[in-house]
Amino acid sequence: MAMNINWLAVAAATAVGMVIACFWYGKAFLGVWRELTGVTEADSKRAGKTPMVVLLVCVTGTAIALTAACDVTSTALGHNSIWLNVGVGLVTGLGFSLSTLLQHNAFEQKPTRLTVINSAYQLVLFGGMALTIGLLG
Repeated sequence: MAMNINWLAVAAATAVGMVIACFWYGKAFLGVWRELTGVTEADSKRAGKTPMVVLLVCVTGTAIALTAACDVTSTALGHNSIWLNVGVGLVTGLGFSLSTLLQHNAFEQKPTRLTVINSAYQLVLFGGMALTIGLLG
């Protein structure tokens, strides 16, 4: 069995992931996120482009991994559908990303509101990227 990586889906899912991240933390929750993290606008300016480069690398890695997971799942089950891909995205988001985030935030004693914002972001990110992969698969 050869793995089939749809690179167009990877590129599109990466773009969708970047849009979700920029909307989530740049528009929808920017104020409350700054309040809960203590990261000021000056702090963000001082960090320069480094956080965005890290985001791009991580979202690209997530897109590749999700595309591979969707391919393996559809091959194992013998069919492919948009909803199967969304399911793979949500399961991987819950099983890997969200569970890890919750562990770290519990031990680091992060505010519950911040954990909810970041956790919801992870689910929207994984679901949106997997939907994109499904649409192009």
